[in-house]
This record gives sequence, structure tokens and C-alpha cells, in this order.
Amino acid sequence: MKYWFKAKRYGYGWYPATWQGWVVLGAAIIAMASVFVGIDQHSHSVSDTLIGIVIPESVIMGFLILICSLTGEKAKWRWGGKE
Repeated sequence: MKYWFKAKRYGYGWYPATWQGWVVLGAAIIAMASVFVGIDQHSHSVSDTLIGIVIPESVIMGFLILICSLTGEKAKWRWGGKE
């Protein structure tokens, strides 16, 4: 199986390694931007915008993390070098 996301060499997390990974990341960024713009257009203050985006942005990030964990290498803390 070819991983869509590779584990970072330093720290914790993933980065896209195939075109499928880049598409997933791009879709998440576009979704987050459109949620922000949509909520910001109907907000009357900065606090309205911030309060309104917390749940939708968290859901999008949750899906992104889920996809990364299902299609990527096992995530663990790494600090360079070989294991």
C-alpha cells in the first residue's frame, strides 16, 4: 500500500506524499476558507466570527486528521534519524 501521507521526520504529524494526499489537503484548506468567508459575511463582530467558526473548523480538521491516520504512516513523535 502506498501511503498518501508520510510521517514527519521531526515532530508529530504528516505531510502529503502523493497526489491523493495533496487533493485531500487542498480540499480541507478550501473548505476551511469557505466556512470562514461564509460565517464572516453574516457576522457583526470579530467575536461573532470566532465563535461561529470553532465547531465547523474543528470538524474539518477532525476529518483531515482521520484521513491522514487511515491513509498515512503511523504517527508518533520523531526527532530525525533512523529508528
